[in-house]
Amino acid sequence: MIRQPLAALAAVLLAAPAAAAAPTDADTRAWWRLIGQLSSDAMQGRDTGSPGHARAIDLVVAQFKAAGLQPMGDGGGFRQTVPLHESRVESAGTRFAVRAPDGRTVPLRFLHDVAIRATDALPAKFSAPLVFRGYCGAAEVGADVAGKIVLCFGGRREGMPSAAVRLDAVAKAGAAGLINIDDIGYTQEQPNWFWPVAYARSIDRRGAPPLAHAALPVIRLNAAALPTLLAGSGQDAAALLAAGVAARPLPGFDLSTRLEAELTVSQRDFSSDNVLALLPGTDPALAGETIVVDAHIDGYGIGTPVKGDAIYNGAFDDAAYVATLVRLAKARAGKGFRRPVLFAVFTGEEKGLLGSRWFVDHPSVPREQLAATITLDAIRPLFPLKILTVIGSDRSSLMGNVEAVAAPMGITPRPDLEPVRGMITRTDASPFLGIGVPAIAFMFGYEPGSPEEARFRTWYRTRYHKPQDDIGQPIDFAAALAFNRFFDALTAHVADAPQRPAMTPAATGDRPPGR
Repeated sequence: MIRQPLAALAAVLLAAPAAAAAPTDADTRAWWRLIGQLSSDAMQGRDTGSPGHARAIDLVVAQFKAAGLQPMGDGGGFRQTVPLHESRVESAGTRFAVRAPDGRTVPLRFLHDVAIRATDALPAKFSAPLVFRGYCGAAEVGADVAGKIVLCFGGRREGMPSAAVRLDAVAKAGAAGLINIDDIGYTQEQPNWFWPVAYARSIDRRGAPPLAHAALPVIRLNAAALPTLLAGSGQDAAALLAAGVAARPLPGFDLSTRLEAELTVSQRDFSSDNVLALLPGTDPALAGETIVVDAHIDGYGIGTPVKGDAIYNGAFDDAAYVATLVRLAKARAGKGFRRPVLFAVFTGEEKGLLGSRWFVDHPSVPREQLAATITLDAIRPLFPLKILTVIGSDRSSLMGNVEAVAAPMGITPRPDLEPVRGMITRTDASPFLGIGVPAIAFMFGYEPGSPEEARFRTWYRTRYHKPQDDIGQPIDFAAALAFNRFFDALTAHVADAPQRPAMTPAATGDRPPGR
């Protein structure tokens, strides 16, 4: 976090709840210190494959060694290397503008008003007339958009054309580009849709198939910038957005404006590391049933400044739960559970679950020995832990373990009440479910309309994937301690249980959505 003026810093400190002053127990103090190290400015946001990420990996490896864990990475070490390829649209040299019929242009701010999907095949420049085609299902797009850039309401809810359907329809119609307008009604979790965007990058495993329709510009539009594109059309941006949010019919119409862009695109091959460490089991009969506990080490790195800060420190997301894995390993001090427990710290979660996807394709134990996964991500200790949302609650028998552990702790576990968020495909549990391994993840839960919900929504609006997710933010340390104890007890319950976890009969695999 780049230092702000003293007056601003004082205001932040005064606004934080009293619980953020200091942890009261030694275990939580040690946990918080490690989070501070992992999310410090020196780690530069731990972007996938960056020097700061490598420094964070070194710290975690040292901690696992000190805890007496055994290396399970490549070549007998703790690291598993993931080969990657990046396409980036550079901020410098990239320009977007809307051109009116009289030749006047209105610039659009890159990464503030518009962002673009980065691919190796993007054209260096393009200019084309704009048309609006509602939700952009195939029938709405029609056959008259060849050579034009199609503007679509980017609906993300059930019953609306998906991003993939919109892209396929527009590409097959011969369009020159696709603009997805943010669906600002998608979920209350993220009404501002996280503008500004940190950067425009696509990262995938090296040698992976190219993105669908890679040469077609796919642009994301901040809904607040829609009036600029509609200027002179007689269309009301607010009315169109309201109709889209309400899933009412949307018109199709042509605009008199053009979108012009000049892009500077770069590519590179690089690598980034997972950390894999084993706590051996004590029961020879269960040696072939490994329990994975995981969190992701990567963050967003350095990106577009927000309130003068350009380092996306990622304290809660997910340095806090890498630290939770470390403190469990140290608490065990080499004393195993009945089953082996593999501590996995994955890279590239923020770029498409890259580290966990690589691991399930290149597991350090035979795939059939992966018995269950407990993923730590999206956990925000902002208020007392009374309700625990269980991601993947219906996919496996692990919900039974959760219920058994939570009940004596006074915690009520429940399914995700907002499945529209798609959390099941947004954590590192997803690739494991995709190969039939029972897996779960968690979020702090709340009652609808409660002060806890308001605090949760505020955190997502102001800190999620922003530089403000740093060590100075509000936290309920008692809630953090309660969750860490829950996690310890759950790990023991699953690793020591007589029966191996099982998928539910109706469960289907969950791979991350194709990019």
